[in-house]
Amino acid sequence: MSSRGLRGIKTVRDFEFKDKVVFLRLDLNVPLEDGKITDETRIQAALPTIKYIQEKGGKIVMASHLGRPQSAQDKQYSMEPIALRLTELLSSEVLLVEEPSAEAVKGLLIGLKKNQLILLENVRFEPGETKNSPEFAHVIASYAQIYINDAFGASHRAHSTIHALPELMKEKGIGFLIEKEIQMLDQLLDQPQKPYLAILGGSKVSDKISVIEKLIDLVDGFLIGGAMAYTFLKAQGTPVGKSLVEEDKLKYAREMIERIAARGKTLLLPVDHVITTSITDTASRKTTDNAVIQDGWMGVDIGPQTIKNYSAAISEAKTVFWNGPMGVFETDEFSKGTFGIAESLAKCSAMKIVGGGDSAAAAEASGFASQMTHISTGGGASLEYLQGDKLPGLEVLRPKIKTSEVIKPS
Repeated sequence: MSSRGLRGIKTVRDFEFKDKVVFLRLDLNVPLEDGKITDETRIQAALPTIKYIQEKGGKIVMASHLGRPQSAQDKQYSMEPIALRLTELLSSEVLLVEEPSAEAVKGLLIGLKKNQLILLENVRFEPGETKNSPEFAHVIASYAQIYINDAFGASHRAHSTIHALPELMKEKGIGFLIEKEIQMLDQLLDQPQKPYLAILGGSKVSDKISVIEKLIDLVDGFLIGGAMAYTFLKAQGTPVGKSLVEEDKLKYAREMIERIAARGKTLLLPVDHVITTSITDTASRKTTDNAVIQDGWMGVDIGPQTIKNYSAAISEAKTVFWNGPMGVFETDEFSKGTFGIAESLAKCSAMKIVGGGDSAAAAEASGFASQMTHISTGGGASLEYLQGDKLPGLEVLRPKIKTSEVIKPS
């Protein structure tokens, strides 16, 4: 297996950390409700790299974004709850620094004890972060000696702590989480075991076009659910009532159905649905006995026969990539399809990789997350990687080829 994504990139194992200041970019962008963490998957995923650098004697300055704050005044996006949780999980004191200015951090680093770590306040409180600002990067580079990126979920963004900063640093590499993410995703691209199924859901076909294009020659079949299924069904001439449809993607969906058939691949679409008159109206819900959705009704989940059909296909697969829920799984009454798919994946012996974002949340909510081979921490990043896009956060870590090193043809 070639690790195209990791070629030339150093990992945490390649550095001497003792007494060095390590800037560790993490993805601690966890969901919060009333200041409480509701899902700490990303925090848990960051622990192996943090602990490794700690054990090797590095002085750690951690940083992450959280949500999409408009300014430093958006205190609901403070990293404080995360600092407290990390303190508990690491049995070390995590010092939250509100001002990531060089002097504040340098002062703390001088007297930093072995069981203390620094966490910068939300990097998106800094206006320069999302602008890939070299000025903000220079502030951090003035006190850090080694840069480690373990924020897979943010590596598709050219932001200051992801891109501008490592451009300034000589010593740079990735943590264990990114290494695992890329190795897992590479298995989907490099001679995956057959049959290989892609389960795609979520609301929009447009979000998945590039990944469908990339996978069409790799997979043996597509299972389509979620609102994107209604666009495919309407493209085939099946009435879908007032279900969510991307009208401007009907032509694309028609062409895709033809191209999948021409290649002799399988395309499974819902044959029945859970429908309702409104997404907030669970009382009116009913199940159709075929693929047609009548006027005034909308699809909110795949139906029981569709779950059976999809589960049968999954049971024969050797490799499965799942990205996107089958319905509005956040509502209990509309979650059976998504959770049914998760259960079928849990029971099958295939290598099963779940794309991040809603799919990761759905896998967790289903109770079957522990039975997946890998659940990505990065929704957008994993999709972009699979569709062949270069991730700025990885590319900047590769050694640059000097012009003099390029061998000219004789």
